[in-house]
Amino acid sequence: MNAENREVKVDWIPVSGFQLRKAGVQFDAVRMDGDEGRRLADRMEALTGGDPGPVVLEANGRRGVYFLVPPGSTANRAWPRGVTRFNAGPAHVSYVPVPALTGRTWPLAWRFPPTAADRFVHPLLLRSAVSELLAGQAFVHVRQVTCW
Repeated sequence: MNAENREVKVDWIPVSGFQLRKAGVQFDAVRMDGDEGRRLADRMEALTGGDPGPVVLEANGRRGVYFLVPPGSTANRAWPRGVTRFNAGPAHVSYVPVPALTGRTWPLAWRFPPTAADRFVHPLLLRSAVSELLAGQAFVHVRQVTCW
């Protein structure tokens, strides 16, 4: 375990590369893909003064952005369309990719690494930011259509 891992005492972060972690144990996750996910990460950074909690970026495929939230915080709650929830429940298991803090982790990287074992993205703030982001895009789209 490297010095950074010991410093924050987060045992679910791999020492090297990346690994899949079962959602619902140490954390749940919410993923938003592509540019919208990156804009959401920017918004969360602004709302929290630069420390939204752990966020993982994926460089290929869907270019997902994974927001790690407290375990159990995504199940049985309504989330806006455009997000994917990762959690566990009866007959349901999800896995979340988690990169090491340093070294070769492509296609994953930390946008915001964990700062403490029990520090996660605040689910209510995240859900509000998603709703705001998606509502803003709908407004811009409607405005463009009505201008023609």
